Amino acid sequence: MHLPRFIDKIRLHHAGKLHEDYRANFCKGFDGLWLEMTGVNAQQFIEAVKNSITDGEVCDWVLKNANKDDSVKAVHRERMLNYPKKDDAETQVRLKMRKEQAGVAHRDDIQCFVDVIDADEKRL
Repeated sequence: MHLPRFIDKIRLHHAGKLHEDYRANFCKGFDGLWLEMTGVNAQQFIEAVKNSITDGEVCDWVLKNANKDDSVKAVHRERMLNYPKKDDAETQVRLKMRKEQAGVAHRDDIQCFVDVIDADEKRL
């Protein structure tokens, strides 16, 4: 679920157009979780994106270089969809801050960072 967003961030970064808000966590956060789950080195993946023209080419590269069991993918998906955990007070504070920054602090249906991203990108 994060791959298209990560590809866009790499392309924007390479073009010098990645928004300042995203620079500090480039290849960290959800990007880093995706890299960890796939076992792909950040620089290798960045080069694959830079050397591609279409998202389809990147997807072909990922299928060739990051083939994981469905069970590994399911664990990763659940990890992302349940972050932060309810008992993680420090990260819950950051979630609250991100919701405020996105103008969705009033929305109780937004329970995780994936929800914040979806709301910010008008999918929720």
